[in-house]
Amino acid sequence: MAINIRNIKPEDNEQLAHIIRQALVEFDVPKQGTVYSDPDTDRLYQLFAETPGSCYFVAEEDGKLIGGCGIFPTDGLPIGYAELVKLYLTAATRGRGIGKLLMDKCNEAAQQMGYTHLYLESFPQLAKAVSMYEKAGYKHLDGALGNSGHFACTIWMVKEV
Repeated sequence: MAINIRNIKPEDNEQLAHIIRQALVEFDVPKQGTVYSDPDTDRLYQLFAETPGSCYFVAEEDGKLIGGCGIFPTDGLPIGYAELVKLYLTAATRGRGIGKLLMDKCNEAAQQMGYTHLYLESFPQLAKAVSMYEKAGYKHLDGALGNSGHFACTIWMVKEV
């Protein structure tokens, strides 16, 4: 079993959107005000290709797409901040350290792009992910930063990179 982490390609869009939406349904996360209803979820390659200061990585196992994670310069964030976005994996591949591999890759990319902090938004239903973020050094905030448009999120965290 070999995990390959690479940059997103146009042909990844449909599969990634499916993985993201499946995870939100599985954990009963609200559909409105989240990536579930965000039209950009269906065009992640284009979104990241068109946005300077962003990148998105996907994980493959034995040539099969199993998830991804990116960084994005969300409007309204403090100077030097980017958002860690859309970290989702298939149900069968969670709990094996792949999310951490993707997060580490994003941290490296954020440093290379000159960001000082990574911010993220999540939900209590995603408790295992939140625990992973805490172990990676993310600290809880009292409210949202920036204008992600994902108004349903109730957990906000930040980390110095």
